[in-house]
Amino acid sequence: MRKIGVRPRFFLRSLVLVAALGACTTPAQQAGYRVVTDPAESARPVALKILKHLAAGELEAAAALSNAPQRRLEVLREFRGAVGEEQFRKLFARYFAPENRIVMEAAIGSRRLLVWDLGAASHHLAGQYFVELDGSFVMDDVPSLERAKLQGVLESQRRKK
Repeated sequence: MRKIGVRPRFFLRSLVLVAALGACTTPAQQAGYRVVTDPAESARPVALKILKHLAAGELEAAAALSNAPQRRLEVLREFRGAVGEEQFRKLFARYFAPENRIVMEAAIGSRRLLVWDLGAASHHLAGQYFVELDGSFVMDDVPSLERAKLQGVLESQRRKK
């Protein structure tokens, strides 16, 4: 009776092939997200609109652009109460400073992560989360597997920095 087994040479070639195929994929593909480059697919316009509302102190208008508007309004009011009206506006206005910019937009399905390089804050990387609902993007304030994966993408970007 002949033993069925894997020949050492075949096994080694298979390992090399698997490693080569893995090298052909991008880190984004390996992590399960894609980088958004098409402006028509981007959450950037709504992100800027929300930040303008927040910099102007318009909490209700900003919260209305969320998939959990009541909860978002509570969080914004709580934060404004903690830091004060003037500081609240300054914190959100800083996103418009020339040294602050979006460096990446990642997508998993209908969800998006905008990664900001806050040059004015020692180049801290900050994230904003969005989801597409009925053809428009809103802040993503509802926990989900995709959002958790995007949080992992942000953490990975921070570690690379």
